[in-house]
Amino acid sequence: MTTNAPTPLIARDLVHALWFKSSYSDNGTNCVEVAVLSTSPYHAIAIRDSKDPNGPALQVSPNGWASFITAVTDGELPAT
Repeated sequence: MTTNAPTPLIARDLVHALWFKSSYSDNGTNCVEVAVLSTSPYHAIAIRDSKDPNGPALQVSPNGWASFITAVTDGELPAT
């Protein structure tokens, strides 16, 4: 059985990632940064806390990220 699970991230592999914040992000401290990892073997989206750029990063598939963005845009997630 094959899966489409992304290759696990290793911290050193993110050194050259191009991280960005949302254009809606202000200079506050509650931001996340996102990097598109489009080169093999990843083909994934990495997400990290902007306050801890050397800390852990989450990895999601491009389809998972698109589903998340759609849910946010459509107001399907509870606001905190």
